[in-house]
This record gives sequence, C-alpha cells and structure tokens, in this order.
Amino acid sequence: MDRIIGIDYGYKRIGIALSDPLGYTAQPIKVIESKGLNKDTDEIAALIAASSVTKIVIGLPLNMDGTDGNIMEDVKAFGARLTEKTGIPAEYYDERLSTAMVDKMLTDEADISREKRKKVRDKLSACIILQSYLDSKSL
Repeated sequence: MDRIIGIDYGYKRIGIALSDPLGYTAQPIKVIESKGLNKDTDEIAALIAASSVTKIVIGLPLNMDGTDGNIMEDVKAFGARLTEKTGIPAEYYDERLSTAMVDKMLTDEADISREKRKKVRDKLSACIILQSYLDSKSL
C-alpha cells in the first residue's frame, strides 16, 4: 500500500509525518530546518519518492473564525511547488489548534522543557494534522 505525508509548514521549521501503509495511523518523522522554498521542497520530494507517498496533506493555516491565516499564500505556494516537483496534488487540511494541542500534551502530560519542545513540536503537529485527516476519511 501507499503512504500519505502530512506537513506542518512554517517559516523556520517544517514538521513531517507519514501514515502507515494502510492509512490508519500517522507517525511523526522529522523536522526540517527551513533553507528556502526550493531546498525545502527538494528535500521533501526526495522523502516522498523514498517512502512510496501517493498523497500530500498540508496543514491549512486558518484563523479561529475560519478566515485565512497570515501565511496562507506562502503555504499554498509551498504546496504548489511540492506538487510541481512530485506530480502529486497537495491537499490542505485545517490545522487549527494542532500546535496548541501539542504544547498542552508536552507541558501538561510529558513535562518537557521549552528547548526540547522546540525540537519535536512541528513533527507532532504534522502528526496531529495527518491523523485528523485520516480519521475524517475513515468515517
């Protein structure tokens, strides 16, 4: 079976998660320190090719009232470039509260320091975005 990649795009870091081959669960994979649009999409395109990915899901930065977040245009440009490099159309999925959920989980439940949270926050956010997407498709 093929996998789905979940991406939490940010200017400094990009979180990556992958589904299991059956598309039931999401696993956090890595955080990419951003090096610019071309280098970032090259690195992710290589991961997509190596992981048998057939679908791309990118977190959609919406405000709480449903309006576009301040980096919406950049997220769409990132998705378009990734589609251009892989031939796989990017889908977008609401990412509202994903980072807040991760922060709560890491501080309240795991009691992880701020410095350590920085290292895992983005890939866990990508995992939450992808798992929410997978759950919505299995209903």
